[in-house]
Amino acid sequence: MTPHSMNKQELLSSLSSHQTQGLSAQEAKARLEKHGTNKLQEAKKKTMLQRFLDQFKDVMILILIAAAIISFAVVIAEKNWGELFEPALILLIVILNAVMGVMQESKAEKALDALKNLSAPHARVIRDGEESIIDASLLVPGDIIRLEAGDFVPADARLLQSSSLKCEESALTGESVPAEKDADATLPDKAPIGDRTNMIFSGCSVSYGTGTAVVCATGMDTEMGKIANLLEGETDTQTPLQQKLAQLGKYLGFVALLACAIIFIVGLTSGIPVLEIFMTAVSLAVSAIPEGLPAIVTIVLSIGVQRMVKKNALIRRLPAVETLGSASVICSDKTGTLTQNRMTLTQAWVDGMEDTEKISDNNSDAIKQLLLYGALCCDASIVIHGEDVQHIGDPTETAIVYAAHVNGMEKEQINDQNPRSLSLPFDSDRKLMTTINTVNCKTIAIVKGAFDMMASRCVKGDLEKAKEIVNRMSENALRVLAVGYRELDKIPENATPESIEKELTFLGLVGMIDPPRPEAKEAVAVCRKAGIKPVMITGDHVVTASAIAKELGILEEGDRAITGSELDTMTDTELDAQVEGIAVYARVSPENKIRIVKSWQRKGQVVSMTGDGVNDAPALKAADIGCAMGITGMDVAKGAADMTLTDDNFATIVDAVREGRGIYANIKKVVGFLLGTNIGEVITVFAAMLMWHVSPLLSMQLLWINLVTDSLPAIALGMEDVEKDVMEKKPKPKNEGIFANGLGIRIVLQGVMFALLTLIGYKVGENALGIDGGRTMAFMVLALSQVVQAYNMRSNHSLFKIGFFTNKKLNLAVLSSILLVCLVLFTPVRNAFSLVLLPIPLYLIALGLILVPLVVMEAAKAIGLVRPEK
Repeated sequence: MTPHSMNKQELLSSLSSHQTQGLSAQEAKARLEKHGTNKLQEAKKKTMLQRFLDQFKDVMILILIAAAIISFAVVIAEKNWGELFEPALILLIVILNAVMGVMQESKAEKALDALKNLSAPHARVIRDGEESIIDASLLVPGDIIRLEAGDFVPADARLLQSSSLKCEESALTGESVPAEKDADATLPDKAPIGDRTNMIFSGCSVSYGTGTAVVCATGMDTEMGKIANLLEGETDTQTPLQQKLAQLGKYLGFVALLACAIIFIVGLTSGIPVLEIFMTAVSLAVSAIPEGLPAIVTIVLSIGVQRMVKKNALIRRLPAVETLGSASVICSDKTGTLTQNRMTLTQAWVDGMEDTEKISDNNSDAIKQLLLYGALCCDASIVIHGEDVQHIGDPTETAIVYAAHVNGMEKEQINDQNPRSLSLPFDSDRKLMTTINTVNCKTIAIVKGAFDMMASRCVKGDLEKAKEIVNRMSENALRVLAVGYRELDKIPENATPESIEKELTFLGLVGMIDPPRPEAKEAVAVCRKAGIKPVMITGDHVVTASAIAKELGILEEGDRAITGSELDTMTDTELDAQVEGIAVYARVSPENKIRIVKSWQRKGQVVSMTGDGVNDAPALKAADIGCAMGITGMDVAKGAADMTLTDDNFATIVDAVREGRGIYANIKKVVGFLLGTNIGEVITVFAAMLMWHVSPLLSMQLLWINLVTDSLPAIALGMEDVEKDVMEKKPKPKNEGIFANGLGIRIVLQGVMFALLTLIGYKVGENALGIDGGRTMAFMVLALSQVVQAYNMRSNHSLFKIGFFTNKKLNLAVLSSILLVCLVLFTPVRNAFSLVLLPIPLYLIALGLILVPLVVMEAAKAIGLVRPEK
């Protein structure tokens, strides 16, 4: 018997579970140990040893190792033991490089795993008779789970109850139309998966309705698990930028190999020993090819994403970080994202007053009486815990109750002082609610509701003036409620709306609105400054949406607000022609959202779109950056989105764009630093071999420079704080390359500068102390000028403006690099590297050459050759 062919009670008995109580926590723990976690089997991760060995798969590294082994063989054959240290040192540096590579990979993987854990799915489960939300991986067979529209199905389960339940099962069955489910269906044992209407399956989602089910299979035992081995593995985590950089690395590798081949030929014709020139050429190739660049970019991206989590933006996919830096249009929902999602009383008017009065904590006695009567005619309440106010009940009623509270009238207290005898609930026909209370020993019927319905029942009050106030409040997008009352002789026995809601005295009006978030207005202003178009998309009325949009600065002079029905009448061509002038879309459908996104995209814009429901998922997928709501958002929306806002706040989207721009800028700095220094190394050796037929640097010297100056400063540079003016620039064009705005030319020029400085250092040292002195000067100048360059790359602004040492991580990385360089310059280790001690004047000359990049870059920034991007 299979779960779908068994009746509910048989299945529950076979699983030793109970529909209302579920499993006990103890039993669930025991089953988890037996069945394992509810996860599909992942590809086995590589061991540390496998990762370490992978570092030696690069052809150039293998050639270098082969050369070192040949060198060993020659030394042993000739019994020239004094030459043994050089190949041993080369192997040691290669091993250290491999260790650094493993550390970088491990750090990147840990960061990516942390992101996966942050976005892990959850399940609503009943255990010990209580409902709770747990990590879906902890589900076991026999667990009772509850589902509603928008939820992912966390495991294979048999339905026990269902209400209009439909599931999206295309991932499993290929059926594009959601499958209707029926908990009471009885099915044959061999019913195919697509016909199992009383079952729900892991990996699918609920598109409509609600259901309760008992888990039958988890992990690899689910239908999805059975075909897991046939499914494609996890997609490549490399972002488009990383792929481009990896490709660039191959091109640079080809150029470096060509240069090294020429160096090798020139060296041979110049009489340099074959093994020495071969080792130098291969070492140069290893140093020049930026094979670690994609890994370092992964680390920079991952660290940036972790930083964004702290600012309430959870990035689900690394490529989204690159796209964020290009966002040029942000389409945002109104309620809860731009506004506080809490109705707030802002104005009130009492019959006889000339004008409205703003709600404060010390309103006039007339307004206080209006608030008292209004609050007595409310069923809602508020609960206050310190500064946290919890609103329970209808939002319009909680707004009145809270306004009364700030004026010193607590709901429980006024209810006790003015006890309610009976109430006539609100209904959509009357649009009124009535309560009968004893107020100051009098029996008072208090009525609140729509002004139009109230006015026709009033016999006292200036209704013309009231109508004028209502119109004025409505124009300001306020929702208006009227309050009236009637004094009764006694509490009626058979109260009906017809008998009570008549001959009323009009008391006054209250106006309320869901106010904008205080930080949203500033965020919109930041958007404008950053060249980003903010657009409001809402299901609310166009008048309300327009008022909020004007207050926030979204709807400006010349902008339009249109409704979904107006949008429906437009063709795509008409929408494309008008889209740039429309700032507010009201009463829209999910289909409208997709049209808006695609219209902006046809204009070449990068669009961010917010959404929270099942129907928003297509629009979130269509957008360049889909932003799901973390609080109100459903699982399906979160699954379709690139980013989840854990606080549902518009300002968080803007912060995320800021961080995205900062991360992308940091990656450009890292790329510029690594490529500039690597090109400098190639030009140095290439030029020296052509001009002087001698290599200014030996193989182990090149490898040591590569080891100590590349990795640590590059990673620290990628952790640079976001620059203050990053949101004062226009968005990066969609197809702009990483070398745009002159970066490519600057990289080459910087490489030439490093080469010139190193060659000057070499010649000065050679003239004073011979070839070893020249190589010592070249080694010192090339290594430490690259370290100085790390500071230059921090910003296109002057270091005097941003502060020399404000990046503490870079300071530590640079200090480590300097210490490692000094280790081989000033200790006996120098003998192994064929370096010598220099006279003090030469060290001073070297220091001058090392600081030249700082002077040159500061001068270039001062005269505008290097300037911040606009």
